[in-house]
Amino acid sequence: MPRPTPSPFARALRQALARAADPARAPAMQAYMKSEMAFLGVGSPERRALVRAALGARPLRDPESWQRAVLDLWQRARFREERYAAVDVLLHPRHRHFLTLERLPLLEKLITEGAWWDYVDALASHGLGSLLCAQPAKTRRVLRRWSRSSSLWKRRAALLAQLKLREKADLELLYACIEVNLEEDDFFIQKAIGWALRQHAWTDPKEVRRYVARFGSRLSPLARREALKNIGKRT
Repeated sequence: MPRPTPSPFARALRQALARAADPARAPAMQAYMKSEMAFLGVGSPERRALVRAALGARPLRDPESWQRAVLDLWQRARFREERYAAVDVLLHPRHRHFLTLERLPLLEKLITEGAWWDYVDALASHGLGSLLCAQPAKTRRVLRRWSRSSSLWKRRAALLAQLKLREKADLELLYACIEVNLEEDDFFIQKAIGWALRQHAWTDPKEVRRYVARFGSRLSPLARREALKNIGKRT
């Protein structure tokens, strides 16, 4: 995507984040996230409050201004909180109707460029999950393709897209995304497999027990442990 046209909304929000900066907190936040990008030292509750205030003062009333604001915050970011704010704006409930498959390149850009769990997990569970509910047939095809991607983070996103769907989860799709990644030894993939199964266990623990038993040692110890973590508390 080309460099975005400047967004007045993004400029105002960036200035608000800078005013809220706490340099004393920033180094520990950067170290925890293992981030090359610096932090301002603005915590998540404060950042989200600033995003809400900015949206109240300067509503993004159409998908073009919304995407421009997201891209401006993301591509011009000097601090990680500016990118977090881009994700907040993208996923805000008042913009849900803007997030269609036509905007999939925007989600894909943030997932592949973000390339770390703090961005990817929210974009997957809220962004891709919303698309799967709204446009299931087309989104299923996207997630199956992503589950085989050379991008680790697109594969993680495909695995985590259904975290919030509970009884609406498409198990055939989830299992397809898991099974093409069973032999992957990367921590972030195996953790995602276990997390996706663990989340479904809140809805159907017997099914998750069955699935884990079926695949046995083909599931990594990490994925198996995560999948079964909470089942004993429910059964």
